[in-house]
Amino acid sequence: MTAIHTSRETGRRPVTGPVTCIGETMAALIPEPAAPLDGAGLLEIRIAGAESNVAMYLADHGVPARWVSALGDDPFGHRIRAEVAASGVDISGVRTDPHRPTGLLVKDPGTEGTRVHYYRRGSAASALTPDLLDDNAVRSAGLIHLSGITPALSAGCRDLVTALLEPDIAERPCPVSFDVNHRAALWADGAAATVLLGLARRADITFVGLDEAQALWGDGLADAFAVRDLLPQPPILVVKDGARAATAFDGLRVHTAPAPRVEVIEPVGAGDAFAAGFLAGLLRGEEPVRALRLGHLTAGAALRVTGDHGPLPDRARLAELLDAAPEKWAEGG
Repeated sequence: MTAIHTSRETGRRPVTGPVTCIGETMAALIPEPAAPLDGAGLLEIRIAGAESNVAMYLADHGVPARWVSALGDDPFGHRIRAEVAASGVDISGVRTDPHRPTGLLVKDPGTEGTRVHYYRRGSAASALTPDLLDDNAVRSAGLIHLSGITPALSAGCRDLVTALLEPDIAERPCPVSFDVNHRAALWADGAAATVLLGLARRADITFVGLDEAQALWGDGLADAFAVRDLLPQPPILVVKDGARAATAFDGLRVHTAPAPRVEVIEPVGAGDAFAAGFLAGLLRGEEPVRALRLGHLTAGAALRVTGDHGPLPDRARLAELLDAAPEKWAEGG
């Protein structure tokens, strides 16, 4: 792999190990065909997890990726382990907890969107703690990817994420990427705004949606530049503005790429896919605008399916779209 920013002063350093994504993945029960849960006849079993989504899309892009977590010693856990491994992701850092279950979510599609019911309290992954830092699967990472979901799961999980982001950027063994990924239902203690702001400020690369930044930190954040004023610390900050555009602040440089037209089946998983595409672009040495475009194209793969993980365009089509003139790009990929 190539190099990635670690500070505004020192520029870039090589990323030599896999991208290691740390966080919970659950079994997901989804009505098939899509219908409100209270009238559904059949539920399809799939898997759902922000960090494993990122790892699987990175693997799709040919980037060595590892997923680190914990699963119960149960059929759901066995299924998740097999499906993530089948996508080309290294699962050697996934622990099996014989005493706690694998987390579960159930999707409830409706006319105003899809509600998600979580059954993850006391899950195997919620018992993760900073002792994970001693695991070779973490110590050998070239880049670590985290999301704001993990610190909401338990005090131990919050300590784990904090410990990974605690060292100063220049003193970290590898860069750390952090997707704010705010899930309001997980933050019963009301600490989301404070905790996620502190974590987002400490990452080497931070991803946040403009809408979630407004929900967390105030409607006064009118645009990506206002978010940058709030988060000046990350060497790279990516602000996603829904179906309109994404903006990357790379040190003192600013790059924007509009989102192409996409027929949306379901938006769940698109943010994870975008993060994976952007990281894959950086690690391949792409310029930031092309990395943003690759993020959009990867997000499109998730938007076109009812699950979290959809197929990418083939390599020739991806290359064509990355090179497309603005008018052609806007037509959609």
